[in-house]
Amino acid sequence: MNTYMFVKNGDEWYIDLPEYIEQGGNAGDLQMVDGADTMLDIMADRGTTVVLNISEEPFEGADVLTLTEKCDPSIGGAYYLMEKYNGQQVNKRMWLCQVTEFVFGKLPDRIFVKQEDVDDSE
Repeated sequence: MNTYMFVKNGDEWYIDLPEYIEQGGNAGDLQMVDGADTMLDIMADRGTTVVLNISEEPFEGADVLTLTEKCDPSIGGAYYLMEKYNGQQVNKRMWLCQVTEFVFGKLPDRIFVKQEDVDDSE
């Protein structure tokens, strides 16, 4: 399991992943779009930071993202569906870009996520 921080800058969400940039990745690739940003808004509950524990293996309290469609390699990434978040039905479809492949080394069939409590009210 790994922990990643997502930060909202204005209306846009980004994953904080400096090692992606250090290895030649484009900073624009770190922006969360096409459903992932909406899901982060829900998780943040008006905050500007979300910290997620993420794994390919199930773990206690985790919600699951299920791979629904791999994108053409020219686009990269894949679409995932999150049916439930914290026990509530959300049915959110989201695109996760090629940064997902950087993180996992592939596009996993399932990604397990659990939000950590963060106090970003300062």
